[in-house]
Amino acid sequence: MANELNLFIVSDAVGDTALQLARAVAAQFPRLVARYRRYPFIQTKEKLIEALDAAKKDNGIVINTLAIADLADIADEYSKQIGVPCVDVFTPVVRAISKQYDEEPTGIAGSVHDLNEKYFDRIGAIEFAVTYDDGKDPKGFLEADIVLLGVSRTSKTPLSLFLANRNLKVANLPLVPAAKVPAEIFKVDPKKIIGLTTDPQVLMEFRRQRMIAYGLNPDNNYSARAQVMDELEYANKLYAQLGCMVINTAHRSIEETAALILEHMGLDVSD
Repeated sequence: MANELNLFIVSDAVGDTALQLARAVAAQFPRLVARYRRYPFIQTKEKLIEALDAAKKDNGIVINTLAIADLADIADEYSKQIGVPCVDVFTPVVRAISKQYDEEPTGIAGSVHDLNEKYFDRIGAIEFAVTYDDGKDPKGFLEADIVLLGVSRTSKTPLSLFLANRNLKVANLPLVPAAKVPAEIFKVDPKKIIGLTTDPQVLMEFRRQRMIAYGLNPDNNYSARAQVMDELEYANKLYAQLGCMVINTAHRSIEETAALILEHMGLDVSD
C-alpha cells in the first residue's frame, strides 16, 4: 500500500526505546498507516541480516538500538549495500559520550534492564497496582505511595500502572455517589491523594465509546449528562473535604498527568 509506513524495530535487547521513538515519529505523519515489525534480542549477524532483508522486501525503514558495536557496524554497512534506510539512534550518542569523557561503553545489550534492586522494586510496584486496583482491598490505601481517586473513565488504572513503572506503589478507588468511601481514605496523608476529574462532555463521550465497544446501547444512564454531572460534583466535594490535589485529565496524556503528580510529590519527573 502506498500510504503504509513500515517501521522495523531492531535491537539486541527488548527494543522498547526504538519502538517508542518510532511511534513518536510516526505520529508526525497522520496520513500514513504505521506498521511496526519488531526484531528483539538480535545477537548474531545472521539474525540481523534476516531483519534487514525483511525490511528491504517490505520497503521498510529500520530503527535500531544495537549496543553491541560489531552488530551496529554490520547494520550500517549491510543496509547501505541493499539500499535500506537504517537509523542508528544509539551508537552516535554512545560514541559522543565516550569521546567527551574518555570512557569506554560496556557494549552490553539491554543494560538499562539489568536485574538490579530497582528492577525488582518496579515489579513489586506493578504487582501492588494490580492487587489494589479499583479499591479491591482498602488496606492498600494505607500502604500506597500514591492514592488515585476518580469517577469511572478518568484514567485511574492506566495511570496507576504508568506510575508503578516509576517504582511507585499506587492504589486507586472508583468514586460512585451511591457507594461509601472506605474509612482508610480519610487516614491517608492528603499529600499522597490525587483527585482525578475531567470535563463533562469528554467523560460522556468516553463512556459512550466504552458502551459501543461492549456492543451495548451508548445512550444510557452511564453516559447521560445528568449522571455525569452528579458524579463529578460528588467527586469534587470529596476532594475539597480531603484537601487533596485535583487534576483535570480531559486533555492530558497519561504522561502529562503523571508528570504533574511526580512534581507534586517532589519526585524527579525525568527519572
